[in-house]
Amino acid sequence: MLNRIAPKDRERLARVKACPCSVCGAPGPSEAHHIRQHEQYLCVALCADCHRGSLLGLHGQRRAWTLRKMDEWDALAVTLRNLEKL
Repeated sequence: MLNRIAPKDRERLARVKACPCSVCGAPGPSEAHHIRQHEQYLCVALCADCHRGSLLGLHGQRRAWTLRKMDEWDALAVTLRNLEKL
């Protein structure tokens, strides 16, 4: 499957990346974590540590997530609230 992103989706991803981290609140720019691959509307704003960090991150040991008792869907709810504020 080609990974072509429609202009509308590209704009939404840019808005998600402008949000603060949905786990720790670190100011943007953030990275966009896709809950489901190729589903641009299911993206969570995460700082590099909460996204890819080996200890804190979603793709690591998830310690930041565990401390805050969050999962991807909780973080998506935070991202959606933050998008409303932009």
